[in-house]
Amino acid sequence: MEDKIITEIAPLPKPATFKESAKAILRVAAYARVSTDHEDQQSSLAAQTEYYEKKISEHPGWQFVRVYVDDGISGLRTERREGFNRMIEDCLAGAVDLVLTKSISRFARNTVDSVSTIRKLKEKGIAVYFEKKDFDTAESPILRDFSAL
Repeated sequence: MEDKIITEIAPLPKPATFKESAKAILRVAAYARVSTDHEDQQSSLAAQTEYYEKKISEHPGWQFVRVYVDDGISGLRTERREGFNRMIEDCLAGAVDLVLTKSISRFARNTVDSVSTIRKLKEKGIAVYFEKKDFDTAESPILRDFSAL
């Protein structure tokens, strides 16, 4: 009887589902705010905008969405913060996966607004990363990899 050679063929890797492949590249936005319209604050806002656009664009696996800004607006209430509200609308509409911002106080000065907004975003799977305290709201390992920040 002839010896038969059996070759085991390894299965192909499981293709990612549409949902998984869509998250392979994170759509990232940033939020910047200054509370006064003094000249030095204007240059700060321009610097923040440039910083975030560059940081997001150069990060592998991230797609730059935009930098949302509020110029000369207090962070105490969200009602009058057009840039912030537009960002939240875009996030909830599915256009953003991750939001970067300098600090919790830039995001919102009112604790209730901050917590309720973060909860809304988190329910949709959107993380917020606060650079100053190296704090993020993500639970997903793909969003938690901020080592290149």
